Amino acid sequence: MAREAALAACLEAVLGSRCSANRVFELLEPLAVREPEDIVSAARTCSRLFGALLERRELFVGPLPDQDASLAGDYSAEDKYKIWMRHRYRDCVGCLGELMGHDSFQVKELALCTLMKFVDLEAQYPLIKIEWKGALTFPCDLLKVVVDGLLPTKEDASLLISRFQEYMEYDDVRYFVMKAVTASIGQVMQKTKERPLPFYQQNVFSLISPINMPNKESEMVKFMVKQDNREELKLSKLQAHKQVFEKMWLTFLKHKLPTGLYKKVLVILHDCVLPYMNEPTLMMDFLTVAYGIGGAISLLALNGLFILIHQHNLEYPDFYKKLYNLLDPSIYHVKYRARFFHLTDLFLSSSHLPSYLVAAFIKRLARLALTAPPEALLMIIPFICNLFRRHPACRVLVHRPGGPADMSEDPYVMEEEEPSESRALESSLWEIKSLQNHYHPDVARAAAVLNQSLSEMEDDISGLLELSAYELFDKEVKKKAVDVPLEFEQVRGLFGKKNDIFAEHFSLD
Repeated sequence: MAREAALAACLEAVLGSRCSANRVFELLEPLAVREPEDIVSAARTCSRLFGALLERRELFVGPLPDQDASLAGDYSAEDKYKIWMRHRYRDCVGCLGELMGHDSFQVKELALCTLMKFVDLEAQYPLIKIEWKGALTFPCDLLKVVVDGLLPTKEDASLLISRFQEYMEYDDVRYFVMKAVTASIGQVMQKTKERPLPFYQQNVFSLISPINMPNKESEMVKFMVKQDNREELKLSKLQAHKQVFEKMWLTFLKHKLPTGLYKKVLVILHDCVLPYMNEPTLMMDFLTVAYGIGGAISLLALNGLFILIHQHNLEYPDFYKKLYNLLDPSIYHVKYRARFFHLTDLFLSSSHLPSYLVAAFIKRLARLALTAPPEALLMIIPFICNLFRRHPACRVLVHRPGGPADMSEDPYVMEEEEPSESRALESSLWEIKSLQNHYHPDVARAAAVLNQSLSEMEDDISGLLELSAYELFDKEVKKKAVDVPLEFEQVRGLFGKKNDIFAEHFSLD
């Protein structure tokens, strides 16, 4: 309480008389201590001080002269005071920027909120000379201090970034944050020589991934800076926002990412990034690299590639060969199984695909199904049946005369990477025949469908894509018990009617 009282008295003195201007150092010094309580009190006092000075127009406006040169120069006493106090304001901003990396979250949050208060005030009372009416007055340099504080290189700042998200609802703040992030990535990542910076890149992703871009220009109505002739400014145009958004993401993704971050980016890319780019095809290089990495990253890259191929007429050489080679035992177990099979179903939906290609997919999926869990089998068997419906020429795999009995060995070459060389059409679908003896009765029943003529209407597999082992188990547990007859005739008791009949025929009378 004594500390706060002393700070309040100092604040009153500085604002009350310019003769007490030097006492501003008493307010700035506690910002450099390590005790959170002292820092919080000092930051709040500085917020009130410089907030008042901005509103009273007592800070120098225009390019800031050197402090020593200005004191010795031909400036009026009024200007010398304003230049000197503007330097103190700059010192305060620098301290607050450093405090965004403090150990205490309370200090970090207060530093962030104080800087954003200054952003708002500088927007209303600009410290730059206005060259012409309607010129942009947004304090970009001050906002860059905030962005740099949100993107440390050696710690996770996701909690502080989540606190900052409320300011991203302002269209002008979002625009200049995206520009500041692009500049920051260029400055920080060029020093790494293509080595990932996990904390920094994760912080960048945490800041840019929740960005809520407008869909129409008419939606851009919330601005922090109340600007005259706004419609003439670039930042009021949706096209300009898309250009900055696109440049930010391309700058971020041109550097090597940690593996976990690759997955996070690919999960949101098709929904939150590609639709808001002026030229989505510029993402082709990133998606091609991701598609070639293998494993879950390749599966996730399919979403973005699907959009580029189907909506932007992009050609991808050997796409189906790469998709075919993604089929390995892990596809029935991965976290992204539903998404992968949904997209694979779309890619194989065209009736113009060659029979050898579809047959290769059917055969490989069936072979991998031999070691798949029941919940995956209940999805993949209808999936294969749908492929037969779309491509009747592939039904020879099921209805081949003699079937496997006429083959000394299966001609299908599982290890062949080229679908056309796999000899799938020469084979037989004995794998599904084997699954008709599966231990799980639902799987056996599903596999038995291929013993009959398939209906023309495709099965709806959307409800099966997300089927889990837990749901399958829960379904079995909740089944109602059925009375099972143990004998042909129901037992009527030891001394029932049968004994009465015996007594009637063998009476002693």
